[in-house]
Amino acid sequence: MLNKTEIIAILLSTLVLGFVISLISSLNAFFTISLTVFIIIMINIISKKVMSYYFDSETEVSLWSIKRSGLSYFFGAIIPFASPHPSKKFKKPFPSGLFFPIITTAFSFGYINWMSTLVFDVKAKTYKAAKRHGLYTFSEMAENQIGLIAAAGIVANLAFAIVGYLIGYNDFSRLSIYYALYNMIPISDLDGNKIYFGSSTFVGFPLMWGTLALITLIGVGYALFLI
Repeated sequence: MLNKTEIIAILLSTLVLGFVISLISSLNAFFTISLTVFIIIMINIISKKVMSYYFDSETEVSLWSIKRSGLSYFFGAIIPFASPHPSKKFKKPFPSGLFFPIITTAFSFGYINWMSTLVFDVKAKTYKAAKRHGLYTFSEMAENQIGLIAAAGIVANLAFAIVGYLIGYNDFSRLSIYYALYNMIPISDLDGNKIYFGSSTFVGFPLMWGTLALITLIGVGYALFLI
């Protein structure tokens, strides 16, 4: 299910997030938080892979990296006309998935822990599509399908946050909600961007992204004031 590149990306994300969230207050706290983060990440990834399988496709997870310059590339969903000039491709992608958590934690003195570290690519399995749909095969995924795959991970994290709350695992519940929150931000290649552009619209409003964003914000309210 997971290849070597995916396993390395997941482990690096787990260690970085475990470090910035615990700030190594103790080895026990570091290992506990790292294990919690690992479970949250795996719930997100497995949910995407299951949804991807439903669409006769497969996903591959990798560390989030910024490959181009320009506001249009980074904030495309928020300000689509930010720059009239085409973005320029970097010679080497910036490993934002590893550095953003460290940078935000350092500049906020530990009050903000950025948790978006992974992105995914998806491609159709043409031979399976041919078997299931006969002549109606496809070789590329539609934006709404990619959006649904990304949304599956967010929904799973929010659902398991409720489970964690019900069984008294509050740290797991809180971190699950925060993980969903940061991944819902519609920038760069994050899940939020895929959900935003894969959403059907009503008077220009992306319904799927807006609904999930609202539910996530409600969850954040519970995490801040009740958990």
